[in-house]
Amino acid sequence: MDLAYPVERSKTTQTRLVLPPDTNHLQTIFGGKVLSYIDEIAALTAMKHCNHAVVTASIDSVDFLSSATVGDALYLEAFVASTGRTSMEIYVKVHSNNLLTGEEKLTTESFLTMVAVDEYGKPVPVPKIIPSSEEEKRLFETAAARKENRKNRGLIGRDKSKK
Repeated sequence: MDLAYPVERSKTTQTRLVLPPDTNHLQTIFGGKVLSYIDEIAALTAMKHCNHAVVTASIDSVDFLSSATVGDALYLEAFVASTGRTSMEIYVKVHSNNLLTGEEKLTTESFLTMVAVDEYGKPVPVPKIIPSSEEEKRLFETAAARKENRKNRGLIGRDKSKK
C-alpha cells in the first residue's frame, strides 16, 4: 500500500471524569479502568487511520506515572506512531487535571499494536504515516527499537527452536 497520511489525520482525544465507582479504597482510579480507556482510544485512532475494523494485537507497554483521584478529569490523546504492513503502533498519553486546583500531571503513557482486518477478520494493509511534530518524529524514529523489543519479548519463555 503506497498511501500515507499525516499523523494529525487520526489523532484522537477524549475527556473522562474520575467517578467514585472507578476508584479503589485510596480514591485513585483503578489501573484496569485506565487500560480500558487506553484500549478504546487506541482502537478509535487506528480505525480513523486505516478506515477498517481493528483488533488489539498487544498492549506493548503501560507506564503508570502518577495517579488520578475522584473528581479529576482525564485527558487522553492518541496517535499512530508507526505502521507495519497490516499493523499500527498507537501511542497514548493520559493527563489528569484537578478541576478545583488546576493542577495537571501526566499519569500514563502506553504503546499498543492494532491490526486492521477485513469483514472476515483477515489482516489488511494499512497506510503509512507522515509525522510532522517533534514528538511524532521522535516516536516514529524510535519505532524500530520498540518493534525489536516486542519481537524479543514474544520469545521469552518459548522454545525458540519451535518457531
